Amino acid sequence: MFRMSKMTDYGLVLLTELARDEGTTRTARELAEATRVPLPSVSKVLKGLQSAGVLVSHRGATGGYGLARPAASLPLTQIITALEGPVAITECVQHTGTEPACELESVCRVRGHWRVINQAIQDALGRLTLADLCAPTPRVERLVGLNVPARPVTTGGLSS
Repeated sequence: MFRMSKMTDYGLVLLTELARDEGTTRTARELAEATRVPLPSVSKVLKGLQSAGVLVSHRGATGGYGLARPAASLPLTQIITALEGPVAITECVQHTGTEPACELESVCRVRGHWRVINQAIQDALGRLTLADLCAPTPRVERLVGLNVPARPVTTGGLSS
C-alpha cells in the first residue's frame, strides 16, 4: 500500500486549521483542541514544520505558531517533503548513489516508468497548495485533472 504516515496526515490537518485563520498564531494546545489531534503529536509535528520553514513560532503571552507564508504559496510538495522526506514511489526513484538501489536494478525494465509516474505525482502535488486543501473538493479535482471521465480498464483485450 502506498500512503502517507499518520504524522503527515496530522500535519496537513493542523496546517489547514492554521490556514483557516491565516495571519493569526495558535498554541499547540489550541490546535490540539480544535483538531482533536493528541497534544504530543501536535507538538512533534509543529516543531518539524517549523524547522522546515513552513511555520514560524512566536514566544510570549500571545505566542504560538503561524504560517511562514500565505497558504496559497505553500505547495503540498514542500509540506509533504518536510513531514515525510522526499516523495518517491520506489527506492530506485530517489536513489542517487553509486551502489544499486536493489538487486534487480541491472535487469529492471520498469525503473524508467517509475520515474515518470513519480514525476507525475510530484507535479500533481506541486500544483496544489495549502490554500487548495481549505477549498471545496471540486476545486482540487479540477487542479489535478480528476474531473475527466476514467478510461475503462482492459485486461487481455476484454474490457471490464
